[in-house]
Amino acid sequence: MSADGNWKITINSPMGAQEVEASITTSGDTFTGTTKGRMGEQTIEGKVAGDTLTWSTAITQPMPMTLEFSATVSGDSMSGNVKLGAFGSAPLTGVRA
Repeated sequence: MSADGNWKITINSPMGAQEVEASITTSGDTFTGTTKGRMGEQTIEGKVAGDTLTWSTAITQPMPMTLEFSATVSGDSMSGNVKLGAFGSAPLTGVRA
C-alpha cells in the first residue's frame, strides 16, 4: 500500500481538532515529507513497515514536547494515534487530498 501523496490529517487533541496537511514520499522502508498546519511547516521523516508509518516531531507551542505518530494507511484513508508527551495520546484520521 502506497502512502505517497498529499493528505489531510485531523488530530483529535485535548485542545480540539488540529488540522494538518501532509505531503509524503516513500522510499523502501523510510519516508520523507512535510507537514503544514496552524503551528507552521515542518519537515518530517520516518519509517514504513508494511502499511504503517511512524515518525516523531518536536513542537514548541503550546509547550515544548515531542509528538510520536503511528498511522496505518488503507487505500485513501489513514488512522492511528499520536503520543502527546506526558499528556497521553490522541487519535488521528486522514484522507488523501
